[in-house]
Amino acid sequence: MPAATTNNREAPGHEAGAFFLFDTALGRCALVWRGHAIIGAGLPDRDDAAMRRSLARRFPGAVEADPPPFVQAAAERVASHFAGAAQDFSDLPLDLASASAFERAVYAAALAIPCGETRTYGDLARTVGQPQAAQAVGVALGRNPVPILVPCHRILAGAGRTGGFSAPGGVATKFRILEIERAKLPGEGASLFEELPLAVKPS
Repeated sequence: MPAATTNNREAPGHEAGAFFLFDTALGRCALVWRGHAIIGAGLPDRDDAAMRRSLARRFPGAVEADPPPFVQAAAERVASHFAGAAQDFSDLPLDLASASAFERAVYAAALAIPCGETRTYGDLARTVGQPQAAQAVGVALGRNPVPILVPCHRILAGAGRTGGFSAPGGVATKFRILEIERAKLPGEGASLFEELPLAVKPS
């Protein structure tokens, strides 16, 4: 089911949001929240200082803080996912109010992709009713504020090409996550990683 969204009210003292960093098998990640909803996520960067700089740029004014229980629980699920225990994040409370209606439609379509499966940008464009908008889908996914929670890494370009990935580490991070998820090619039973040339094709 689609992720819960909210017209979130800011908690006193955290009007711009708050964040915390946590360990996973992939590296240090981050979650950003405001009030009772998650507004952002960060995948591993070079180090904690780089992560904090990235978060400051993406979420100006957000402060580092101890997470409330719902954020701590979400972080534990992210860590479990990267440890190989697949998680469904579609029930998490996400605030995507800053995204356009088209972007929210793309994110809802991405959320519907099961763990271990992939789709193409064209697939998502057809899903949202705009079959000629594959490039716009890619732009929307590049703006995804909550990577992993909205699984933009599961969308590939057509003809076996990788597509991009805007998180730190780029396509290499994308493939690390897909490998953890034992991903398959779009519409096929074969493992993504049985197709070795795919891993080295440029986007």
